[in-house]
Amino acid sequence: MNKKKYAHWISGGLLVLATTAAQADLLIYTASLSGAAEATPNASPGFGSATVTIDTVSHTMLVNVMFDALMGLTTAAHIHCCTAAAATGTAGVATVVPNFPGFPTTVSAGNYNASFDLTQVSSWNLAFINANGGTTAGAEAALMAGLDDEMAYLNIHSNLFLAGEIRGFLTREIPEPTALTLLGLGLGGLLGWRRR
Repeated sequence: MNKKKYAHWISGGLLVLATTAAQADLLIYTASLSGAAEATPNASPGFGSATVTIDTVSHTMLVNVMFDALMGLTTAAHIHCCTAAAATGTAGVATVVPNFPGFPTTVSAGNYNASFDLTQVSSWNLAFINANGGTTAGAEAALMAGLDDEMAYLNIHSNLFLAGEIRGFLTREIPEPTALTLLGLGLGGLLGWRRR
């Protein structure tokens, strides 16, 4: 094989590594929201979905929520953390209280999209900060651990279900196998080049 072919292997491998490294900075968690998922399940026909994307470099959190068919009218929404066991139980509120800023209230359906600076006290419930070392960095570390252990959930409260009408535990999205395959091919190419 000639040097030109090796250069292609190397540049391809480095591109895959760079792409994977850039994606590793974004951690994505999703949840399906329902009344059946509440700590005390309810018969609400309400449903929804939530996506929480955390950038571990810029320390920001993007929250996207869609909900519909609630029996009651929304009063609050936030992320709770951290339960004693994965995907069960209840926990205190981690994010700003009483509500995500700008979250639609007094409605039975809606959408929400907002970004939070996790280095700012205003993005958190002060009680959660105090319970985790008294700093936003401690609060962020605790929330990340809770998210990775499936001990954090997004809850939408309504006037008919004060403790929460629909909720869902946030689970981490795993990279697709094609991304892992590309990474393996890139690393294999680099190792092959190194042996020669």
